[in-house]
Amino acid sequence: MEKKKYYISTAISYTSGKPHIGNTYEVVLADAIARFKRFLGYDVYFQTGTDEHGEKIELKAKEQGIEPQKYVDDMSLEVRRIWDVMNTSYNRFIRTSNPAHKEMVAKIFKKLYDQGDIYKGKYEGLYCTPCESFFTESQLVDGKCPDCGREVHAASEEAYFFKMSKYSKWLEEYIESHPNFIEPESRKNEIMNNFIKPGLQDLCVSRTSFSWGIPVSFDEKHVIYVWIDALTNYITFLGYDVDGNSGEQFNKFWPADLHLIGKDILRFHTIYWPIMLHALGLEMPKKIFGHPWILCGQDKMSKSKGNIMYADDLVNEFGVDAVRYYLLHEIPFASDGTITYDLLIERINSDLANVLGNLVNRTISMSKKYFDGVVIEPKEKESIDDELINVVLEAKSKVIEKMDNLKVAEAIDEIFEIFRRCNKYIDETMPWALAKDESKKDRLATVLYNLLEAIRQGAVLLQAFLPDTSKEILRQLNTDNHFLDSLDEYNGMDYGIKLNDPKPLFVRIDKEKKLEELNLK
Repeated sequence: MEKKKYYISTAISYTSGKPHIGNTYEVVLADAIARFKRFLGYDVYFQTGTDEHGEKIELKAKEQGIEPQKYVDDMSLEVRRIWDVMNTSYNRFIRTSNPAHKEMVAKIFKKLYDQGDIYKGKYEGLYCTPCESFFTESQLVDGKCPDCGREVHAASEEAYFFKMSKYSKWLEEYIESHPNFIEPESRKNEIMNNFIKPGLQDLCVSRTSFSWGIPVSFDEKHVIYVWIDALTNYITFLGYDVDGNSGEQFNKFWPADLHLIGKDILRFHTIYWPIMLHALGLEMPKKIFGHPWILCGQDKMSKSKGNIMYADDLVNEFGVDAVRYYLLHEIPFASDGTITYDLLIERINSDLANVLGNLVNRTISMSKKYFDGVVIEPKEKESIDDELINVVLEAKSKVIEKMDNLKVAEAIDEIFEIFRRCNKYIDETMPWALAKDESKKDRLATVLYNLLEAIRQGAVLLQAFLPDTSKEILRQLNTDNHFLDSLDEYNGMDYGIKLNDPKPLFVRIDKEKKLEELNLK
């Protein structure tokens, strides 16, 4: 039977600087969704990468006295390194300076021009260089850029424009008739009410004031401005061909199932991108999800505020799965999350070291102590066992349902419910007391089997979120039974196997001492 297909993408990371933990959150979130879909048996294509053209890049390269290509080569490597540090399982890491992409973007531009969707005009407005965006007076906030808060300056230049206004009504009707196209709901309402319903302005799609970009093939002094270049990466790297000779991968995976996007660039993906696709006669992606931001304390991270945290620094201090856990569990579905060292340490101590780590360690240690680490068949059941077993067996469908709705934090909660219930079960059954009575040996074996199988099922469900931790738990349990269908019954730990020695999964951190080490006291 052919596998079901699933195409997920992140926004591509702009190569103007090293990605901070907020940028990294998106790729970790996408990775958890991609891994979970693979676990369910989907044929997954997960694409991420770097956005490498524009005035800001040209200026940065100039400051460093190097060519823009050398600058983006270095920056793209750095982005990829951080995605790899976070153990993300992308299928393809793309770069918009790729020659085949540039060639196809130029053809797409020409097609849109030939069919009357792009025309030549003059741009006059207030321009923000860092954001590479023009704004009208009314869009400014306190006279400054509404996106980054920096100064804007009056600018005027000849430019090509995309007739967004022509498609305004179509887009409004499309979004209204496809209620799940933009999620969460609050973001959809914002896009509709603030941008689409007031009427769309035509979009500036070329520039003449810098040269680091893809040239317009029929008017060489113009370079194709960011959105047609950046957004089309989702199709060009799949093998889309504007002349109708698209490749096998494009035919297989398009339309995308999910574009995962930061809420600050949501309007480009929910207005410009659908209109471009529609103008090209292509299907719409199935869902565009605008995820929240991570704030540092109460503030948005920014270099000027000096409050930026980087994923690789956090991983060096706390380990990759601890950072993954925090990002995936602590950032809510639809509202901004926050990260501080304080909160991160608290979460590691309470959930990872205590609820999970301590449970695995003491269960395996008791099995070693009482049965020499051999897994014994459960023979003496009691009604209290059913409570634990039901929680464990119900977890699979609950986790799948949460993940279908992109509620990743809640899916992790369902898994940790297993571990919490195990800890309670240990208190209820008191294996150490059973061990003192030779006649309770069968009951003790049953209690330990129930715990080991619960831990195994929890570890199997954890694979998409904390891959290394899951692997290590299964290694300690000495089982490679990590498949989806092993969660349907409560017998996945084979009798007679011998457990490996327990090793701490997460070590409790002395918060005061750690904050002092990090110079945060």
